[in-house]
Amino acid sequence: MAQINKIRLTKTSSLVLAFFLVATCLQAQTGKIGTLNDVSFIEGHWLGTYNGGPIEGSWSAPAGNNIMGYLRMIKDDKPALYEVFVFEQTEKGPVARVKHFKPGLIALEEKAVSDTYNFIDAKKNQALFEKDDVSVRIIYERRSPTQLVIQRGKMEDNKWVFVDLFVFNKIP
Repeated sequence: MAQINKIRLTKTSSLVLAFFLVATCLQAQTGKIGTLNDVSFIEGHWLGTYNGGPIEGSWSAPAGNNIMGYLRMIKDDKPALYEVFVFEQTEKGPVARVKHFKPGLIALEEKAVSDTYNFIDAKKNQALFEKDDVSVRIIYERRSPTQLVIQRGKMEDNKWVFVDLFVFNKIP
């Protein structure tokens, strides 16, 4: 009986060890745990055009485990939309949270809700995030010292296809 229990314990231990090894390998293949430094290239004051009007954005340097920012879209010399951004450091990496507001600071999302994008991967001057519902991916990319681009990706024919959503030039 003791021999059977010993064999069962050995098999169980082996299965648990195998499970943790597979999980570790899968995590290594799916990306790294990022930090706010992976997104810090976004810092600055930026100006571009969108939907026939100017779009202005600004993001702070990382501090207090966050990066804070905003976008302001103008159409026909009037506010069209505001977005408030925060990148927050979590144990899984940076998480991007976005709230949208119409003129008059009228929230488009419910009071306790924001669009949430989870960090997937980063390389020099580029960070990839995916929306909680996996419907959209966003790439933040510093293409040059004076250009910042935000790309939006959607799944098409089983692959992610990205297009430039906002192209900004640095405001001195």
